Order: sequence, then structure tokens, then C-alpha cells
Amino acid sequence: MKMCFVHDWLTTYGGAELVLKSLLEIWPGTPVYTLVYDKNGQCADIINATKVTGSFINRLPFARRKHRAYLPLMPLAIEQFDLSGYDLVISDSHAIAKGVITGPDQLHISYIHTPIRYAWDLQNQYLAHANLTRGFKGFLAKSLLHYIRMWDMRTVSGVDHYISNSAYIARRIWKLYKREAVVIHPPVEIERFKVREEKEDFYLTISRLVPYKKVDLIVQAFTRMPDKRLKVIGAGPELKALRRKASPNIEFLGFQSDPVVEDTLQRAKAFIYAAEEDFGIVPVEAQACGTPVIAFGKGGALETVIEGRTGIFFPEQTPESLIQAVDSFESQQKLDSKKIRHHAERFSKVRFKEEIRNYIEEKAQRFFSERAAPRE
Repeated sequence: MKMCFVHDWLTTYGGAELVLKSLLEIWPGTPVYTLVYDKNGQCADIINATKVTGSFINRLPFARRKHRAYLPLMPLAIEQFDLSGYDLVISDSHAIAKGVITGPDQLHISYIHTPIRYAWDLQNQYLAHANLTRGFKGFLAKSLLHYIRMWDMRTVSGVDHYISNSAYIARRIWKLYKREAVVIHPPVEIERFKVREEKEDFYLTISRLVPYKKVDLIVQAFTRMPDKRLKVIGAGPELKALRRKASPNIEFLGFQSDPVVEDTLQRAKAFIYAAEEDFGIVPVEAQACGTPVIAFGKGGALETVIEGRTGIFFPEQTPESLIQAVDSFESQQKLDSKKIRHHAERFSKVRFKEEIRNYIEEKAQRFFSERAAPRE
């Protein structure tokens, strides 16, 4: 059985890339098809581990740094890959990858991190941030996203089986595509992190500094709590604006290496998480350090944080709601770091690899057995 992986792009390293890396550990040397890749970038270890084929977008100017500018071309580009020589195609998709074209004798299984956020329920939020809600440019942007939605729906039936990274995303897949999805939580490298029971007197958030991550909400809340320290790790287009809003008790550390991230997570009193995320790997990493999580009570966090045992939730994405949650956290009994770590271990890479291998092999065996069976 010949197989390949299809991935959106390999320019930055995040949860989707960790899934692809884990898949390559299960099936080493499997070729990867992707829209854009940067062999000298953050994903170099993945690219060097196998044969990677890019689309025509990879040859266009500034594609590796500005690949999102080529969104109008991405549906066309993903459809140009000739995968006819493969029996099994596994797409790892948060945007375009699931749209590859396969034939009736090929099995296509898609691991969905999310349906395209900016084309569906987060469209208005993205357009507002880009100042594209009005005028001719706004009309063009809305027309493009309408086209992307139509194309996205065209691709739904091309997938034989859907896997979602959380029950939350499984509900979105059903809402939009009317397809059932089995839930296999993504891998978290739990073994990288060590428990530290003695915490220091600061809170921590780690995030790309983009609007939907809601770091501005966290900064506003801690500006109103000058007696509480906050450290922010991460870079992004909102960094300058956040620094202007912040009070002296808030420290911006920018992008940091893995060892610094791990050490800071271990020492933090609690990890703050304000986004409505598909799954959210960093809150699990925090728990792997025995660090409690204060999270917005919606999305994937509801599947990774246990109220009162590994953290607490706040019900609204407002500074007031977060402030109340921090006050509640400080007034309650200290949570057990070892129990928090034990909970995090259920999201390990070992568990992911076992679950996804069993699922894909079972589906492949059934599909190819039925294809080979004589027909009356």
C-alpha cells in the first residue's frame, strides 16, 4: 500500500506540524505534499525527514513569508497535485489540504484541526481586524471568502473519513459539513516538561499575538490588577499595541526558545488562556508542568482542563470575567501539581500515535478488502 501525507504549509511550527511530525514517526519516509515550504525555517526537521513536494505557489515571490497573500490561488494549487499513484492519502488540514483530489480506488482520511476559520464563523472578526468590513476592498474580501466557502463545501465529499482534534471541532464539522468525525486529540510532548510544585508569584500567557488569541483581554485585565505580575511570551502583529496598553506589572518576553518556555511554564503560578481555541496544546503543556490553567470556558479548553482540579474557567471574554477568575483562583485551596500532571499525561504523543495508527489501519484494511472482493 502506497501512502502520502498532504499538509497546508510548512513555514511555521505549531500543533498541525506536531501532528505531521508524529505521523512521520509512525510511517517514516512517507512523502509530503504541501502548498508552501521553507527548508531553512521552523519546519526544517520535518522537511529533511522525507521528500516534500510544494505547489506552484512555492515558486512565487515572497511565498514563504507571505503565503496567506496567495489564498485566492490555494484551492487551484492543492488540486494540481497528482496523487493518482497512492492508495492511501492522509491530509492534515486546518485550511486547504483536505481539498486534494482523489479517485474512487483511493482512501482519503483527513485529520481536521478546524474548518477554515476566516471563511466561516470567524469571518467578521478577521475582516474587522483587517479593516475590510466596508468599501471596495471589503467587497473583494467578502467575495473571496464566499468563493472559499463554496470551494470548501465542494471538497467535503472527497474525504472518506474525518478525524477531528477535539469534540468541539467534531461539532463544527457536523454543523458545516454534516459529516461525523471521530475525535483523536493531537499529541503533546509531555515528556519535555517536568513538574515543579513550588511556584513563583507571576502569571503567564504564551501565544501568537494575533486578535483571536485575545491576549489584549489578558493585558487589559492585569493592567487593572497592578499588584499581580504577568509575563507574556510570544510575538506577532499586536505586540506594539499591547505594549502601549500595558502597565509596569506586565512583562513582554517576545519569542523564546523551548528551554525558556519550559522553565517559565514550570515556575508560573498559573497559565492564562483567553482564546476560544480548537484544542489548545499550550494549556496541556502547562498542566504537564503541574501548573494550573485559568481558561475561557469554551472550545477545546473544556476538554483539557478540569474545573477545580487542574484549573478554573471564566465564562465571558471580558477583563471583568478574567479578573473575577483570578481572584477566585487566589482565594481557593492550592491545586495539586502532581494530579495536574497526571491529567496531562492522557494527551501524550504515545497515546496519539497508538490511537491514530489503529484507526487508520482499521479503515484501510476494511476499504482495501472491500475493493478487492469479487462482485456478483
